[in-house]
This record gives sequence, C-alpha cells and structure tokens, in this order.
Amino acid sequence: MKGSKLLGALGGLAAAAASSSAHALAWYFQSPGSQLARDIDHLHQYVMWLIIVIFVGVFGFMFYACFAHRKSKGHAAEQFHENTAVEILWTVIPAIILVIIAWPVTKVVIAQKDTSSPDLTIKVTGYQWKWGYDYVRGEGEGISFVSMLATPREQIEGRQPKGENYLLEVDNELVVPIGKKIRVITTAADVIHSWWVPAFGAKQDAIPGFLRDLWFKPEVLGTFRSQCVELCGKEHGFMPIVVRVVSQEDYAKWVAQQQQQTAAQADDPNKKWEPKDLIARGEKVYGTICVACHQAQGQGTPAMKAPALAGDKFVTGPKNGPIDTVLNGRPGTAMQAFGKQLSDTEIAAVLTYVRNSWGNKAPEVQPAEVQARHKQ
Repeated sequence: MKGSKLLGALGGLAAAAASSSAHALAWYFQSPGSQLARDIDHLHQYVMWLIIVIFVGVFGFMFYACFAHRKSKGHAAEQFHENTAVEILWTVIPAIILVIIAWPVTKVVIAQKDTSSPDLTIKVTGYQWKWGYDYVRGEGEGISFVSMLATPREQIEGRQPKGENYLLEVDNELVVPIGKKIRVITTAADVIHSWWVPAFGAKQDAIPGFLRDLWFKPEVLGTFRSQCVELCGKEHGFMPIVVRVVSQEDYAKWVAQQQQQTAAQADDPNKKWEPKDLIARGEKVYGTICVACHQAQGQGTPAMKAPALAGDKFVTGPKNGPIDTVLNGRPGTAMQAFGKQLSDTEIAAVLTYVRNSWGNKAPEVQPAEVQARHKQ
C-alpha cells in the first residue's frame, strides 16, 4: 500500500516537473495545446517512472544477490529449477504490472478514438508533397485550399540563411477556433502520408482509398507546427503541417474572408486569356507545384522518372496529350493527377508557361480547352 502511494507521488511529481520544464527542453514533447495531449504527456511520465522503479528494484536486487552471495564468501549456487514459488512470482508480478499500465493507457486510447459530436469537420488529403484541406461540416463549410511549403528555395539550396521556421512554414495555414472539437478525416491521393500535430495529441495515417479520422480540441491560442511523419517520397521532408488556433470571433472573420476570396478568385473557364497573362500566372503555379520534380529550368529529374520539359516534343506537340497528362497523371511515375487540385485556368496557365519557356515555342492552352478534356 505504501509502495503504491509512493509510486503515485513520484509519478505526479514527475508529471508536474515535466509540464513546467517542457518549454525549456528542446528534446521533450511539444508543449501541450489540448487536454488530450496533456493526458498523453502524463501517461508517458507515469509509465517512465514506473519503469524506473522496476529497473531499480530488479537490478538492485540482482546486484545485491551477486555481491552478498559471491563465491569468495563461500556461497554455493542455489538451484531454482521447477521452483513453484518462483514460477508463480515471475508470472503474477509482471501480469499485475501490465494491468497497472493497461488501465490508464486504455482510457487514453479510447478517448483518442472518440470522434463523436464534433463542432467542425475537416477532410485532410495528402498529396506528394502537400496537404489539401476541405471544411466539410460546421462553420466554414465549403472552404477548400491546398497548403504547401513556403520556405524559399534559396534557403533550401543554401543560398540564403535559414529562417526561424525553416521547412515548417506554409502558404495556407489550417485555421481552427479555440475550444471547439475538431474532427479530421484523413485520406491520400497517391501514397501513404501521415497527419500529425503532437501539441494536440493528434496523429493518423492518410491512406489512398481509405477514410480514417481523429480529433482534437485546441485550448491554447497560437500557431502549432509539424510535418508528415510517413516516408512518402523524395520531398517527404518538405511537407509541413501548420495549424493556427484563433478565437471564435477571429475565426468567423477568417471564414468570411475565405468565402469572399473564393468568390473573387473563381475563374470563368470560358474567358479567353492573352498568352502573356497565361504565362505570367503559369510561372507562379509551376514555381509552387512543378519545380520540385521538373526543376527550375525544366531539366527534369531522371531518378524520379520526371522527364525534361525543355525541348520536349510531347510538351510542344498537340495540346490534348499534355492536358490529359496534367489532368490524369501518369501511372508508375511521380506525375500525379492535378485535375482535382488545380482549376482549369491554372492548368491552362501552367501548360502555356511550359510550352513557351526554356526555348519551347507552342500555341497557348485556353481554360475552355482544359474544361473540354476534363468533361470527357
């Protein structure tokens, strides 16, 4: 009884010490931003201190037995073969320890899986190598965007000093309100990814063809950063996750702003663009999406089966071929389907840019032509 009280006191003291020093320890867990993350932190401390007590007890007894009963003192080895008492002890004691660990662990695991009654539901889709976010239920329903790495290529290639949030910054953050239960549905469009925000105790693999879910309830305002934690290809280390927690009032303003931007940015696919305007817009799309595989000067990456675009006759040939490739991808290569990620205008723009860069020269692609292939 006394031993159990001592163990509980040690666990509580360790958890409190860890909570107060978590900010100062770079190698420790991220500071908890939700009750679930705190429960995981306390569980970790509880199990670690229990293991330490067991370690000290077992090895202390072993070292004492070796020292006190050594041969130089005239002790002869005891025979414990088929000793019933010993057999019972080393079976029952570990079983009790497992129950002591399993009880709190089970409570936390069950809590992690309880995605019922969410205030907001967001679908997260993993792509090589970015995240797609769709607000599918709750305030903000209908908002969709793609979140990509915002760290400049100059920093990645060592031509500029690395910033404070190197490889942990994105162009579009996932914004959620504080104090609301957020359900996240994960899936993937190509390979297995994994969406993980340790400050919320939230982690779930994103698997092509499957819908899996998790939840978190943020209790701290601020920005929380993480990365994909499933090896997913060449740019795996360049696939950050950034969640910004705001007040309910600020969240309502953000939702209104996003809805206005969506309406303002909606392109008319029947609009006929000037080639120079398509090229200018396509350069931006290429710089954020295509450059990782096809390189800045269109020289390609043979190891990834990403062909050179400069001087490629397929690129500058009949329009339908390049359009279909961008819309539907190419199986067996890193070229994924962008038909659901980019608008018809963005696809037309990037194709026009590629067909008229690095020495290439070919007629522009209009959004209406992409739309026509999209519907087939």
